[in-house]
Amino acid sequence: GCVLDGKLYPFGEIERTENCHRCSCSRDEIRCCSLFHTPINYDKKRCKIVFNKESCNYDVVEKDDPSKECFVYSSV
Repeated sequence: GCVLDGKLYPFGEIERTENCHRCSCSRDEIRCCSLFHTPINYDKKRCKIVFNKESCNYDVVEKDDPSKECFVYSSV
């Protein structure tokens, strides 16, 4: 198998790792891509980003009240 972030994964396709990546594991290499987008354009003075491992995505929330979501203009 392949070792990624200290965890052993079997050869073949890995739908979702613990760190929210999709990977392909072969005898020669492991190739991965992220399952999430990173917010880049939002109100940075009023809001913050928090990674949600359950949804494999970033939540953009108000700094003063994290129960309130902020609008994201663009992500990469």
